[in-house]
Amino acid sequence: MIGGGGSIIATPLLMYAVGMPSPHLAIGTGAVGVGMGALFGLGAHARVHSIDWRSAGLFAAAGVAGALLGAEAGKAVNGTRLLTLFGLVMIAMGLSLFLGKPRQADPAATPVRHALLRLLGIGFAVGLLAGFFGIGGGFLIVPGLMLAVRMKMQDAVAASLVAVAALGFTSAASYAWSGLVDWRVAGLLVLGGAVGAVAGLSLNTWLTGHKGWLRRGFASFVIAAGLYVSVRGWMALSAG
Repeated sequence: MIGGGGSIIATPLLMYAVGMPSPHLAIGTGAVGVGMGALFGLGAHARVHSIDWRSAGLFAAAGVAGALLGAEAGKAVNGTRLLTLFGLVMIAMGLSLFLGKPRQADPAATPVRHALLRLLGIGFAVGLLAGFFGIGGGFLIVPGLMLAVRMKMQDAVAASLVAVAALGFTSAASYAWSGLVDWRVAGLLVLGGAVGAVAGLSLNTWLTGHKGWLRRGFASFVIAAGLYVSVRGWMALSAG
């Protein structure tokens, strides 16, 4: 309904609502849901929008390289410290959603051949962060595509799902290789995500005039959850 953001709350929900025993297990399990959720969304967008597959593919390829490095780095970081940093990212993302206004790109998109290095560089950087925290990174990919090739926002949202799926599955594969995915919970997460996607599409038209309030409400929840995660992590680090 709001064009993304679900991956940022998957880890704290798995930790504190489901009760997963470690941040790394929650991140790996959540990454499976992120990748599958992006595939569901990509299928829906591909039916009604034209997707710039070249820009999306190049961005995703660079992002996968970054995500591989980021996931390995994330697994090497103390779980409590990683969760504390994740909480700070949630706060930053929530503030960006709450305060930001939808950006519009220039009418004429930049040809990929004229922005190749910028596209690959931004893709790699986004992938690095996405892999480190085990998120899809959609809230970074959309402005990244707009910045790199002047893509219109609605086109960037559709194209971003290619990269979100690629980064989510890359992180999931890395964590799964280390035995850090609970496949039973991941399956339930995917099922719930599919149901939520269908419900979101059904409500999309009805909520068209209220998306500003919906976005700010979601942003407030993300900020509050980020504060909770960060404070709990900081207290655990201080006690240790």
